[in-house]
Amino acid sequence: MRVKFMHFRSDYSKILAVGLMALVAGTPLSAQEKGTLHPQVLPPIENPDDPGLPAKEIFGRAAQPVSMQARSIGFYSRGCLAGAQALPVNGETWQVMRLSRNRNWAHPALISFLEKFAARVPQVSNWPGILVGDISQPRGGPMRTGHASHQIGLDADIWLTPMPKRTLSNAEREDMSAVNMVSDDRLSVNGHWDADHMAVVKAAAQDSAVERIFVNPAIKKAMCATAGGDRSWLHKVRPYYGHDYHFHVRITCPAGEDACTDQDPVPAGDGCDASLDYWFSDAVLHPPKPKGPSKPKPPLTLAQLPEECRKVVLEK
Repeated sequence: MRVKFMHFRSDYSKILAVGLMALVAGTPLSAQEKGTLHPQVLPPIENPDDPGLPAKEIFGRAAQPVSMQARSIGFYSRGCLAGAQALPVNGETWQVMRLSRNRNWAHPALISFLEKFAARVPQVSNWPGILVGDISQPRGGPMRTGHASHQIGLDADIWLTPMPKRTLSNAEREDMSAVNMVSDDRLSVNGHWDADHMAVVKAAAQDSAVERIFVNPAIKKAMCATAGGDRSWLHKVRPYYGHDYHFHVRITCPAGEDACTDQDPVPAGDGCDASLDYWFSDAVLHPPKPKGPSKPKPPLTLAQLPEECRKVVLEK
């Protein structure tokens, strides 16, 4: 058979053990990493049934979604997406970035959230709208580059840079950089962070569909300091490696989709306690250099994904 496709379960209890591995295996593509106007067309896979073949090589070649009922299958970092919909690259209050990656696909529930959230942003801030980074591939699944999650169409990266009051060209969408919000010493936000950033992230966290929001620890620290009296939403904002230039929104599994596995509930409290201090420890900010070459985590194979994902990715 010749297939011709074209081109975070626990929080702090396990982070110390897996954090450095996550930096190698799951670091998201940086918002400032440039795209291209001439994306590579990958050659077809001769034997997609090879049990040792990384699943990302198959999912990364699917240029269109599979024609099935929309379903998120599996967990955020181990699954796939059936019946994906594309977020239009232009909306009144959003624009999609890095079009060459073809990662503006999502479960309809996430599309609905993004459209509603983007419309709210100008109401709570001085931003005209949002710039949307990676969401998911046409059939979800592991990606050839970047994210360990974003596999079931329920994760989206939102740039910490407001949408301009004009339509960006394709070249600008590939070349433009997001703005870094974190100081050089990694201990605090820098002068780019302001009340509008706070309001935008807060608006996302207040939406009942949102399960978690990942930000740089320095951003979480700044939000803890300025959240004010109503802190009911703050527990959803979770510190994690990276996310200097964007925040990562994760929504809950859609109602009635038993094949989708939600993440464990966030811990009680606003997350501004000693658990946040961990991220500013010397072990995290200045980890010891490895004594030898690090051994990368083996990539997922189709056999390690939910059984239904094989049909999702191989269906023509």
